[in-house]
Amino acid sequence: MSYSEFTKEQLLDELSVLKSHYDNYVARGLSLDMSRGKPCKEQLDVSSPMLNVLNCDDLCISQQGFDCRNYGILDGIPAAKELMSGMLQVKPEQVFVGGNSSLNLMFDTISCFMTTPASEGEEPWFNVKDRKFLCPVPGYDRHFSITEYFGFEMITVPMTKEGPDMDIIEELVSKDASIKGIWCVPKYANPTGITFSDNTVRRFANLKPAAKDFRIMWDNAYCVHDLSDEGDTLLPLMAECEKAGNPDMPIIFSSTSKVTFPGAGVAALGASENNLKILKKRYTTQTIGFDKLNMIRHLLFFKNFDEIKAHMKKHGDILKPRFDTVISKFDEHIASFGIANWTVPRGGYFVSIDVYPFTAKKIVNMCKEAGLVLTPAGATYPLGKDPEDKNIRIAPSYPAVEELSLAMDVFCTCVKICAIEEILKEKA
Repeated sequence: MSYSEFTKEQLLDELSVLKSHYDNYVARGLSLDMSRGKPCKEQLDVSSPMLNVLNCDDLCISQQGFDCRNYGILDGIPAAKELMSGMLQVKPEQVFVGGNSSLNLMFDTISCFMTTPASEGEEPWFNVKDRKFLCPVPGYDRHFSITEYFGFEMITVPMTKEGPDMDIIEELVSKDASIKGIWCVPKYANPTGITFSDNTVRRFANLKPAAKDFRIMWDNAYCVHDLSDEGDTLLPLMAECEKAGNPDMPIIFSSTSKVTFPGAGVAALGASENNLKILKKRYTTQTIGFDKLNMIRHLLFFKNFDEIKAHMKKHGDILKPRFDTVISKFDEHIASFGIANWTVPRGGYFVSIDVYPFTAKKIVNMCKEAGLVLTPAGATYPLGKDPEDKNIRIAPSYPAVEELSLAMDVFCTCVKICAIEEILKEKA
């Protein structure tokens, strides 16, 4: 029975019971952190042997005979390009291997195009008055922070089950040359966990932007993060763009941050020859080269892309019980009351839940008071402004399963309390 069908008296009785449960949680002095999608200790332990693979000078020499302890090789050693090409879904010669952070590469890419034209005959983006960027929502807060930092107006585009609403995107980019790009997390999107359909990828590849320097910032962060053998598949964007005659439109990013060690992984981007030429010119000024010893460590540990996929099956085995716990708690505690909807992803790091409208901030605050820290409400929208105050990103990876189970009990209790209070207001 939906809460909307309850009488006022039934709602008040239910609210009294729920508040008693909530007070008990507060009294327990809990300390549960689900604020970000951090790998848990078990996941980090899977990669610990990598710390011991680089144990003699001879191993520091690349296949081409280059001593990786020294300066040089701006765009990454060739074997590292080969390894990362599988994650980026591009050819090895289209790969630029950077430092430890794909977010850093994204920031630098936007920064580069702010001062250097992204296409011949175009202005640097800094010179474009009222420059805009498309932001699928709910989406990744750090993407939005980058474009906010560089002064872009952020235009939201709703997500569908197949990806961003392509009808809206096609209409907007075809008519407005001040729209310079779009953020995308195409596989196991942050936070919804959906994977873009083949049709969506092809429509991206065949866009006809008014801006010749329009760029698709394709953050393939969760390309190998399946929860089971039956994971989603993603059509390679670069190949589709090349077929469509738009090879310069995509810039594709990925890293091993949640494959090996966050903050000590290998990040890379994939791009066309024209885009790489522009970006390399910037990096030639910015650095003499990135951490090649870390590239060597990853190569010795994985050897090839198939070994990365085998490694990530271990991650899936660790994460799946956590995701199952979240979904089962939602099914058990809130599914029957008609107050929330959530995704059931087959990979990635997050579950997205839309709670009763205009209650998300209150829920997050109540959870915090009970000792459960969540991602701030509104973080999945540009400038933190969720127009209906309903989306919350759940990050199941870090807590132990037992802690996660308790955390979801607390969360579901808060969801129900806030929904009932809002419904009572509506009935008043």
